[in-house]
Amino acid sequence: MIVQDVINHLETLAPLVYAEDFDNVGLLVGDKSAKITGVLATLDTLETVVDEAIEKNCNLIVSFHPIIFKGLKKLTGKNYVERVVLKAIKNDIAIYAIHTALDNALQGVNDMICNQLELTNKQILIPQSKTIKKLTTYVPKNEAEQLRTALFNVGAGSIGNYNDCSFNIEGLGTYKGNENSNPTIGKKDILHTEEETQISITFPKHIESKILKTLFKTHSYEEVAYEITTLENNNQNIGMGMIGEFKEAMEVSNFLNHVKTKMNTACIRYSDFTNKPIKKVAVLGGSGSFAIQAAKASGADAFITADLKYHDFFMAESSILLADIGHYESEQFTKNLLVAYLTKKITNFAVVLSKTNTNPVKYF
Repeated sequence: MIVQDVINHLETLAPLVYAEDFDNVGLLVGDKSAKITGVLATLDTLETVVDEAIEKNCNLIVSFHPIIFKGLKKLTGKNYVERVVLKAIKNDIAIYAIHTALDNALQGVNDMICNQLELTNKQILIPQSKTIKKLTTYVPKNEAEQLRTALFNVGAGSIGNYNDCSFNIEGLGTYKGNENSNPTIGKKDILHTEEETQISITFPKHIESKILKTLFKTHSYEEVAYEITTLENNNQNIGMGMIGEFKEAMEVSNFLNHVKTKMNTACIRYSDFTNKPIKKVAVLGGSGSFAIQAAKASGADAFITADLKYHDFFMAESSILLADIGHYESEQFTKNLLVAYLTKKITNFAVVLSKTNTNPVKYF
């Protein structure tokens, strides 16, 4: 197995096309064709993490946060970022970062937080838009079923809890090939009318190349007529944050104790008590102040996130409890998620959970 094989598994879990525009995800260091000796999963890639990878014979580090975020103009080892990259290169260790691609994944960072807190009835808090595309194509009537099935088999036509979804209209298609054409139905230089089915089918944007490859492979025409449009619809399976519910409502103090225990955090910064039980909870791993209004609009009783500033807490306005549990603390179980996922997919070499605590924040 090579590095690219592991990347393929990771991008099935969290396609990079759904990462935020500002982010730097994917293979940051190393050769995608290198043979794998072992994988080390970590939240951050520090020098100590590279040392751990060397010690455990892992030549691929799968990191949640990207070690290279801004452009590097020099590699002289003057700061921790450059030293990490240099050490990784010297020891033939590849580094892959997944970051906001996993933040936006349905079974990603925020799903892990919900599971840790024992929340149920989970939904995406801020669904992404423009991630759903629609294919419209025209196929001979007697070939429509074959084409629909082929497209369904590669992931088209899934909407929420429903699969194999399409819309079909029957009509007449006309065409006349020139002297250079080679029509599969009809003859060149003669106008042909064919009973056709118009098929409209949606698909997630990360499989567009697979959809087109299947269309061209399955369709019998020499020239395939098709259109692809991007929809404005929100994608209920892709987006930032998540909402969930407790089976039974909790008093605020019990809720904070529950969060502190389950999320293994030394302290929680929170807004004024709302004096109402906590049942519906919004979560967003990492810096989540931008989602406060979305959490309020969702009807959540509490919003768990990190990196809230002084004035952010005023935005609670006694309608929601804001709880800042710390950046590292909110994302710390992400590496466990990666190990569990890759271990199920790969059995012929070690997938190792990093034991290095990379939290730069200490509490006294």
